[in-house]
Amino acid sequence: MSEQENIRANVTRAYAKAVTSPTESCCCSSPAQKGVVSKLAGYTREELEALPPEAVVNSFGCGNPLAFSEVAEGQVVLDLGSGAGIDVLLAGKKVGPTGRAIGIDMTDEMIAKARENIAASGLDNVEVRKGIIEELPVESGSVDWVVSNCVINLSPDKPRVFGEIARVLRPGGRMSVSDIVVQELPDWVRANEQLYSSCVAGAISEEAYLDGLRRAGLVNVEVRERIVYDADQMAEFIRSELPDSDQALSSQCCGGGPVDEKTIREIIAPMVGKVWSAKIYAEKPKGQE
Repeated sequence: MSEQENIRANVTRAYAKAVTSPTESCCCSSPAQKGVVSKLAGYTREELEALPPEAVVNSFGCGNPLAFSEVAEGQVVLDLGSGAGIDVLLAGKKVGPTGRAIGIDMTDEMIAKARENIAASGLDNVEVRKGIIEELPVESGSVDWVVSNCVINLSPDKPRVFGEIARVLRPGGRMSVSDIVVQELPDWVRANEQLYSSCVAGAISEEAYLDGLRRAGLVNVEVRERIVYDADQMAEFIRSELPDSDQALSSQCCGGGPVDEKTIREIIAPMVGKVWSAKIYAEKPKGQE
């Protein structure tokens, strides 16, 4: 198995476990409620209340990529890493019955959960396809919007993802992505598999992210919003994204005593001020096929 395949396998296992065993945690600690990040990340109460509860509880996002996009009725929206379906369902509501919302995910358990939520929503213009975001099962030049919520950071081949975004967009199509970007993380953070699945260790800098989109041929690339995580938010972010993260992050857990607040703060300290959620916008040139 290649390194990229190994990364995808680890991420798949982590999110499959998170969605199928939402109450599991380290035997010495209590998990934060999953979905807490989505409730603080730009979704309105009305948006969340209009969705099936399972789509909200099993949300692992870091922002609302649709909040300031100009998605209109009749358009086609593609959600990269659609998970339990929170954003693809919101997109389906925005585009209406003449539009289409398509989700892509590589985790069988997430796809099953999303399809349950789509059925519960009553929307018939929403679908989820299995695939990886580096090789989208989508026709070239067929979508008006690409959205994604805290997923591209998990890819082991981000330039390929950026190229795929450019490929599937129609000329003049647009991208609105919420994602995690980082600066100068310690090597031990980069090497930690659990922090990779928690959207931190595999993230790149904001500068590299924007440059990657430009290299893929996209234009008018810009960051429209930033949320820099403080110590409290970093701790909550990791706990809520993967409830057994304390076990993997500290050798003290279940072996030498509970993971106390001091230990958590020591783990989080090197990352404070160096991790943030960015809402990133880009366009495909109108004359580009």
